Amino acid sequence: MDAFNTMKLTPLQDTGNEAQDILMYVYHALQAKGYDPITQIVGYIISGDPTYITSYNQARSMICRLERDEILEELVRYYLSGHADGGNA
Repeated sequence: MDAFNTMKLTPLQDTGNEAQDILMYVYHALQAKGYDPITQIVGYIISGDPTYITSYNQARSMICRLERDEILEELVRYYLSGHADGGNA
């Protein structure tokens, strides 16, 4: 990495849903560093090992603010909100 390039910090968006905000922040940090964000986040959820998450832009410390069950709840909530057929899921 060139020491003279300016790194751009993507601010944490405040949607009122902390889990969603942090997941998106971490997703973009992983993507920026060339990782497959889905694979890395799944690895973190399964193992609890924070080294699956890059420390770039403090993404690792951000995801550690959440319990893993909070992350799973957010993922299930998001998935079902787009796929549930009128509550009959």
